[in-house]
Amino acid sequence: MIDKNRLIAEFMGIDQVDIDTWYDEHNELKYHKSWDWLMPVIEKIETLGYTFEKNYQPIDKDWQSLIVKGNDILHQEFDNESIKASYYVVCELITQLWEKKIGFKKSKL
Repeated sequence: MIDKNRLIAEFMGIDQVDIDTWYDEHNELKYHKSWDWLMPVIEKIETLGYTFEKNYQPIDKDWQSLIVKGNDILHQEFDNESIKASYYVVCELITQLWEKKIGFKKSKL
């Protein structure tokens, strides 16, 4: 299986050489733990006609993140950490887009 952070990097148009340079024992792709990394991905997703939504569920004390197109919820995830719920839902959509090669340059992975 393709590493999700590498898949996101490819979706964002980052060259494979740069991905390999960042992804060594000293550095890592930080989409899973940094809003500074994840928000540009969400913005790109929104340029493709999808809507990203995030809200707090006080009863369960969980964050809900959704990817919506029109009135349809395509993906939703829950987690007690906002960034994790958002990362998971982004990964689900990007995996689906990768399978269809939507939003990607010519794949090298």
